Amino acid sequence: MDKLTGQVLLKKGAEASLYLADWHGRKVVVKMRILKKYRPQVLDERIRSYRTVHEPQLMHEAKAAGVLTPLIYMVSVAESLIVMEYIEGKQVKQLLNEASKAERRELCVGIGELIGKLHKNGLIHGDLTTSNMIQSRGGKVFLVDFGLGEKNVELEAQGVDLHLMKRALQSTHYRFWEECFSNVLCGYSSVLGLDAAERVYEKIREIERRGRYVDERKQ
Repeated sequence: MDKLTGQVLLKKGAEASLYLADWHGRKVVVKMRILKKYRPQVLDERIRSYRTVHEPQLMHEAKAAGVLTPLIYMVSVAESLIVMEYIEGKQVKQLLNEASKAERRELCVGIGELIGKLHKNGLIHGDLTTSNMIQSRGGKVFLVDFGLGEKNVELEAQGVDLHLMKRALQSTHYRFWEECFSNVLCGYSSVLGLDAAERVYEKIREIERRGRYVDERKQ
């Protein structure tokens, strides 16, 4: 790896590990995709190579859509590795639990606007949780971890994306998730327009009905 020093493990996920490191005097995050021994070697290399290339491309397109993402400094397809900007700040996961009601509203409306900008431009994040949103010291919210993202304009993909956001709020911020999600939808509607947003909301309701049906069949 080119001039990466002082690596400290930040997070070990199912698909990749994140390290805090120094790169040419800059504090950076290194994302390294993990070898999966249960997959055939050729398939595993193809999947990791594709995702290593695809994620920075999605982040670049998100920027073009008006959504803040970390700068990409280096990509090594051979090592399944991405070196990116380290955002000084706090995860939205932490901030929501500490914030006042007015602060939560402002934060969640802003998050809804960011999701709306992604969807309006045919981009799906794929893992919309408050852990993957960082508010910088300057007060701006960055979206991180586009590893499960894709380019997709279909209503189903947009509904699933927002449904994941709802589920994340329910599980992590259960005391005020309804208030938060309502404000996310408010920001989302302001970008997409009420008619387009309502079609996505109906898709979320359909996804939830399907989930309940599956649960009932299991019982």
